[in-house]
Amino acid sequence: MKPKKLSIFNDPIYGFIRIPSDLIFDLIAHPYFQRLRRISQMGLSYLVYPGAHHTRFHHALGSMYLMQKSIQVLRFKGVEITEREENGLLCAILLHDIGHGPFSHAMEHSIVNGVSHEHISLQFMKELNAIFNNDLVDAISIFTGKHPKKFLNQLVSSQLDMDRLDYLKRDSFYTGVSEGNTNAERLITMLNVVDGHLVVEEKGIYSVEKFLMARRFMYWQVYLHKTGVVAEQILISILKRARFLLNEGVSLKASNPLLFFLTNTINKTSFDPKILHQFSKLDDVDILSAIKGWQEADDKVLATLCKMLLDRKLLHIKIKKEPIGKDKLDKKRKKVGQLLGLISEEEISYFIFTGKIENRAYNQNSQNINILRKNGKIVDVAKLSDHLNLSALSNTVTKYYICYPKDAV
Repeated sequence: MKPKKLSIFNDPIYGFIRIPSDLIFDLIAHPYFQRLRRISQMGLSYLVYPGAHHTRFHHALGSMYLMQKSIQVLRFKGVEITEREENGLLCAILLHDIGHGPFSHAMEHSIVNGVSHEHISLQFMKELNAIFNNDLVDAISIFTGKHPKKFLNQLVSSQLDMDRLDYLKRDSFYTGVSEGNTNAERLITMLNVVDGHLVVEEKGIYSVEKFLMARRFMYWQVYLHKTGVVAEQILISILKRARFLLNEGVSLKASNPLLFFLTNTINKTSFDPKILHQFSKLDDVDILSAIKGWQEADDKVLATLCKMLLDRKLLHIKIKKEPIGKDKLDKKRKKVGQLLGLISEEEISYFIFTGKIENRAYNQNSQNINILRKNGKIVDVAKLSDHLNLSALSNTVTKYYICYPKDAV
């Protein structure tokens, strides 16, 4: 008799999460997915919130759990979701973030050149589809928005999807930022489908308002926290400097997968199955191990940046409402060059730089959250809500920052 496979995970947010099928179990057991145990969900946010050490693995399982709940609710309300479509939904949400690189979003600007994690997730799905005898055809169709039932894609990727419902609740829990906590199960209970599109029943409007406000709070307070922003920029600078030195013929020690991506320029068109295989070997451990070694590098720029990140002696960051003026930036650059004993503009640029951060809690122009009124009419949540700030949350708020050593204040 074949022994039964483990069918539950114990999750600190939802309790026991049931694994519904052998296919899901085998996908979770695959090395591509197990790699997510070594990918931080929130990048370097643990430098601000010490508890934020949870992983993409946690998040993927949590999103799948919420999808199971959504399927139950919609079926109870008479929405047809076949077993095949259920399988597609669960596989799609389970694998939606499998393309994330080490420390999540930071790698999209340094390891690969303009290749989004969504694109890499799709490549992983296609590869796994070949491995699992075309069992992921529906998952790929749903993930790419090509499935005829549009609400299936909306459950996976929209402004009120299982991905967002889980990461807000999960990240709130692990950071201890209670403002981000949302009642995911209440929102799911209010879901319905009209004319093939996902809607929220009118009595759930206040839950939607709280969800959007929670998202806004989490972005400003956590995801775009100024210390997290500067830490991520230093990490990007470290990898940029390492790539520069390797191209100059300098020898640097690192894992083979990391060296591969630092010595090759990888873009969307060149991201083939061989590149994907190399990418699948890359995780947070490669980056941290390299940084620990590089703090002893002969190159002053690389060594200093690595020590900054490891010892959490980060650059000073100031957030402004207006772009940083050129005159002010030039003065700071001169001071930083003198302080660190750097001569070239290129070297100085690693220690003083500007950028911008943007936040929009709700986009009225794409994948709207529609409310189903009691009279049967469908209305955008921003138009129906009596919350004074909800329309304002639809506007993009842009802030500008400048980073430089604290001694150069």
